[in-house]
Order: sequence, then C-alpha cells, then structure tokens
Amino acid sequence: MENIEMNSNAPAAAKEEPKKVIFSGVQPSGLLTIGNYLGAIKNWTTLQDAYDCLYCVVNLHAITVRQIPADLRRRTYETLAIYIACGLDPDKNTLFVQSHVPAHAELGWLLDCYTMFGELSRMTQFKDKSAKNADNVNAGLFTYPTLMAADILLYQADLVPVGQDQQQHIEICRDIAGRFNGIYGNTFKIPEGFMPKTGTKIMSLADPTKKMSKSDSNENGYVAILDPRDVIIRKFKRAVTDSDTVVRYAEGKDGVNNLMNIYSCFTGKTHEEIEREFDGRGYGDFKMAVGEVVADGLTPVQARFNELMKDKAYLEEIMRRGAENAQRRARRTLSKVYRKVGFVEI
Repeated sequence: MENIEMNSNAPAAAKEEPKKVIFSGVQPSGLLTIGNYLGAIKNWTTLQDAYDCLYCVVNLHAITVRQIPADLRRRTYETLAIYIACGLDPDKNTLFVQSHVPAHAELGWLLDCYTMFGELSRMTQFKDKSAKNADNVNAGLFTYPTLMAADILLYQADLVPVGQDQQQHIEICRDIAGRFNGIYGNTFKIPEGFMPKTGTKIMSLADPTKKMSKSDSNENGYVAILDPRDVIIRKFKRAVTDSDTVVRYAEGKDGVNNLMNIYSCFTGKTHEEIEREFDGRGYGDFKMAVGEVVADGLTPVQARFNELMKDKAYLEEIMRRGAENAQRRARRTLSKVYRKVGFVEI
C-alpha cells in the first residue's frame, strides 16, 4: 500500500453548525383563519430549510374549552392537512399531534410544580378566556402556560414563532426554565420569541380593534382558509372601514390598516405601493381587490387540502412518523429532568 504523507498543517474540515430548533403549533379547535395562515403557518414555510422545525397540532390545549369529540378528531386531521397544504414539507419538518407524545403532559405536570400561582394568575389569556367561558373556568385553563412551556422546552427550542399576543407566554416559559436551571443546573435551553416582520396580527373584519379569531361568533369577522371564493369576497365587501374614502395607512384607520396589511401579505406590496395603486379609488374597489387576492392566494391551498383529506392513511402515516421522531427527542429531555429532580427510572 502506498504511504501517504499527511500534512499536519492542513486546516481541519469546518464543522457544520447544527440548525437552530423552532417549535410552534396551532389548536384544532375551529376553522383556521387567514390570521392563522398569515400570522403563523405561511411564515413557517420560510423557515423549514434553515431551521430544525417541529410543528404540532396542539389538541391537549384545545380541551381547556369544551369540544365536540367528533369535531375535534376531524379538525385534528384537517389542521395537519392545512399545514401540508400551506407548504410545510413532512420530510423537512417534524409534524405531529400533541397527544401522541405523552411527554408533553408529563413535563407539563412537573413544570406546574415550578410555576408560581401569582405568575399564572397574571396571564392575560387566562383572564380573557375566563370571561368568555365563565361556566368552565377549569384548572387546565389556568395552567395552560406551563403546558405551553413544556411543549417548547421538551425540544430545547431556540426560537418560537409567536404573534404579539403570545409574547407573555414566551416570557413565563423563560422564567420557568430559568428557575429550574437555577435550582438544578443547566437543563433547559432558554427560548426566544420570534416575530416575523409582517402578518403577525391580523384583525377582525367586523371589529378591527380585535384580533381575528376562529372562535368569533360573528362569521363576518374572520375569513377561514377553507372559505369558498364567493364567501371570501363577500366578507371583504362587508369589512368595516371608516367614514373617509382614501386608502392610506394612518392612525385611527384601523379597518383600512388591517385590509392594507392583508393585501400586503398576499401581494408583497408595501403600504406606499398600495396607497399609490388605489390613489383616487374608493373603498369599494379596494375591498374587492383585497377579497380577490386572498381568494386567489388560497385557491391552491384549498385544492391541496382537498386532495390530502381524501387520503387519511397518508395523514396518519405523517402523524406516526412525526410522533416517533418527536417522542424520541422529548424523552431525552424528560429523562434528564427526571434524573435532576430525583425520580427513579427503570
């Protein structure tokens, strides 16, 4: 065999940096809206090549509000199908259902014991949901943030894509992780909230001072991802604006500002470009144009969704594959946590 002289001065091969981990999820508790699409799912698709992404259908969180079991099962399939239809590649992302990974509930309980009552009582979402569901203010609703913290910390997530209204949940997650690390040493990575530049908060079409919600009792307030074209256009025609007639982005023009944000997200145009495009044209033209670009943008998503819903076996295979990967990763963290607190594992 020929002897090959090694050059000890040759530079070592550059070690590839591991990708940062991203975790997020959506509840299967209602019809997903363009608020979910623009504020979360559409932005996720831009991250899947550069990051190690886990996206979950968070059905454990969904039952803090009473659900019809058959509807919850159907919407679990639908939410996963929407993820894929919106462009999330199951080969590039870990897509799974929360209840398929028991470690979420296990770590959720453990973190309950490291979360202060006062911290949870100050959470805005608990106050809001308690007011809306006065006949069902359950313990799960109160400890919702610790389960969300468990979702994130199980996977040692670096970043969590969130809207503005979710920032408080990231803060308490960081507090819980920091408290645990302070007691037991470095265990959890401290996550950062990640807010995309556009589309972070889409407002109701009926009341633009409130966030668009899939649980809105006024169906004209939201546009569902799966709404038919004529319904989408009709809802935008009825969108609340103001007594002015000029399409411009300005303080006090909440309805027009919201429509401009939506139009910008679907077209990529800036507010200045939109103002020039509709200079001299009234709100009627503008609202029609917004409805049409939204309908056009959702057409391929709806077509792909319908294909996927005809193949439940494929969706279940994605669920199984995602759960296996997520469970393997989650158990590593949970096992470390159990050793730290003194649990005996067999």
